[in-house]
Amino acid sequence: MDRRMLLKQLGMAVPAYLLATKGNAMGLLDGSDGYMAKGRFQPTWNSLQGYQVPEWYKKAKFGIWAHWGPQCEPEYGDWYARGMYEEGSDQYNYHVKKYGHPSKFGFKDVINQWKADEWHPEELVNFYKRVGAKYFFAMANHHDNLDLWNSKHHYWNSVNLGPKKDIIGGWAKAAKAAGLPFGVSVHAAHAWTWYETAQLADKKGPLQGVPYDGKLTKADGKGLWWEGLDPQDLYTQNHPLSSTENNLNIHAQWHWGNGVALPSKAYCELFYKRTIELIDKYEPELIYFDDTVLPFHPINDIGLKITAHHYNKSIQRNNGRLDAVVFGKILDEMQRQCLVWDIERGQSNVIEPFTWQTDTCLGNWHYDKRVYDHKGYKSARTVVQTLVDVVSKNGNFLLNVPVKGNGSIDEQERAILEEVAAWMQVNSECIYDTTPWKVLGEGPAMENAAPLSAQGFNEGKGKRMDATDIRFTLKGKTLYAVLMGWPEEGVARIKSLSAGNPLWPGDINKVQLVGGAELTHKRSSTELLVNLPDQKTAQPYAVVLKIV
Repeated sequence: MDRRMLLKQLGMAVPAYLLATKGNAMGLLDGSDGYMAKGRFQPTWNSLQGYQVPEWYKKAKFGIWAHWGPQCEPEYGDWYARGMYEEGSDQYNYHVKKYGHPSKFGFKDVINQWKADEWHPEELVNFYKRVGAKYFFAMANHHDNLDLWNSKHHYWNSVNLGPKKDIIGGWAKAAKAAGLPFGVSVHAAHAWTWYETAQLADKKGPLQGVPYDGKLTKADGKGLWWEGLDPQDLYTQNHPLSSTENNLNIHAQWHWGNGVALPSKAYCELFYKRTIELIDKYEPELIYFDDTVLPFHPINDIGLKITAHHYNKSIQRNNGRLDAVVFGKILDEMQRQCLVWDIERGQSNVIEPFTWQTDTCLGNWHYDKRVYDHKGYKSARTVVQTLVDVVSKNGNFLLNVPVKGNGSIDEQERAILEEVAAWMQVNSECIYDTTPWKVLGEGPAMENAAPLSAQGFNEGKGKRMDATDIRFTLKGKTLYAVLMGWPEEGVARIKSLSAGNPLWPGDINKVQLVGGAELTHKRSSTELLVNLPDQKTAQPYAVVLKIV
């Protein structure tokens, strides 16, 4: 279907540059633009359906993510570069007190203060590998639109400004040295609308009506630290506001509908060139897009072009083997054959036919000192139980560990990860290189699971798992049953393994506590009973039984 007709069917305004073109929207989609790699994949859904998720990723199960950039410098939570322009919000009030009014000290000035002077990527990546991560992710840019690499297409980057460091280069080198596949997350497609709050002004108070710095231009920087730079290259706000501007509507407009101000051709082309450069220069095997389906879907095919390029480059690098993964959100069944479905802060409630991933974080996405002060991080128990639950459903688990503005992580985070590492050291055989069993598990938490909402967001909304909840994974002919707690009577009861149960029609020869001794067991017509040792395991919230 012609893209203009598709947009009209979705009730979306057709941008002027589409009305002026014939055929493909961007004039970049015929493979002759000088950027896209040629190869097995073309930038069409039909071509991308030939994708197969690489075996290494299916087996890896667990990754760690550094969702770190200049919005961590204030250490005051997520979406700071938007929230600081929302009059009366916590972040606005904090910003005025710490830095000054956003008409005088905008986010560009926060970038200037970010130094990352305690960032040691090798130490952090090696620590994450010891915790059990089999791949590592770093944020390449966020909605704040600062590229965290030495971009030749976008001067607003971390080499020219702020820390004056190639953040992605440092992470990539550390991941490669540690032998971990490297991934990047790309969020900048939405800066066009996400920064719209920077166009506003206070509606009350002494600076009522004084514009924030969102529409400053190059000429306004004379005599200031940013003289010679154009803030519009960062904020991209030389356009009318979307039809609604309250804080909630950006979520409704995330898919480029419902009155959103559609991006210009130049903006989309620049994003394309930046992302292709990122792939070519740092050679990640994984790319996470914080978008509905893909960047700019459905208004153009740039996301499809980047995906095809990424797959083709991986094949070239790996002597014909495709090791690459691209993640997208809110995918239909066809799209899940082309990409890996990512669920943000949530889990599927069934065994999925295609490999998928959940991404979540110990605290907030960007470092927030308030979470630290209130000891609000996820516990090791929650991390481990979530990992097991996701793997039982054919998923992978990507955990963000919030990084402070200076590039370090705090001691509370380290303690949690050390506990996760201790569990993994004993029990990781039930995680790595496993597949789902015939059923994912049993127990009340599964029966009372919360449904997904939009990108995910059902995390923590269901019943907390306890000793009556069990999750299964399989490796060859070995079944792992993970008890999400230590039964009070010291006896595990597994209904799915009762005598004569078609899920396990043969005999059970041996039941062993992983990392411990063989256990006595008995099958009845209703359940398998396993007598646990008198001494609890070190982490009794995830007790792994090995059954053959």
